Amino acid sequence: MSFVLPEIDRKATQEAVEGAIEKYRFYLMSVPEEKLPQVTPKYTLELPVFSNQFHSTTEQIAIERVDEERKRQSYVEFFRKAVNRLSPRERQALILRYLGEEELFDYEVYNQLGMSESYYHQKFKPRIFYKLAFALKVEVIKPKEEKENGIL
Repeated sequence: MSFVLPEIDRKATQEAVEGAIEKYRFYLMSVPEEKLPQVTPKYTLELPVFSNQFHSTTEQIAIERVDEERKRQSYVEFFRKAVNRLSPRERQALILRYLGEEELFDYEVYNQLGMSESYYHQKFKPRIFYKLAFALKVEVIKPKEEKENGIL
């Protein structure tokens, strides 16, 4: 019995990872500062207890806002855990390029990390996207008929 990794659509997967990064950055803007991710989380989320009791429109809106806030916080935590699964050097590159206060250009990142342009673009950066895509569960698998027909 052998295990074969599925073939990934690199462009679509990269777009999915970039979308996940943008979503994370957007959610960080709306998460209260005291709840922003830290190396060691200091809080836990409690799920609300729902019953069949009557709620007013105002209560329903408040509940929906709390649910949306919980969804944002959950995503930020999920993303943080995915990034922390990368190697320290991969994390450093990702944070420098996409997650820092000021996004750097690729050439600034590979120069700061002391690697060649070709290695960065051909091996290092694609590996980061590949790993992050699987950690975030946003990888895009090529359809079987495209692989069999040699399309792409």
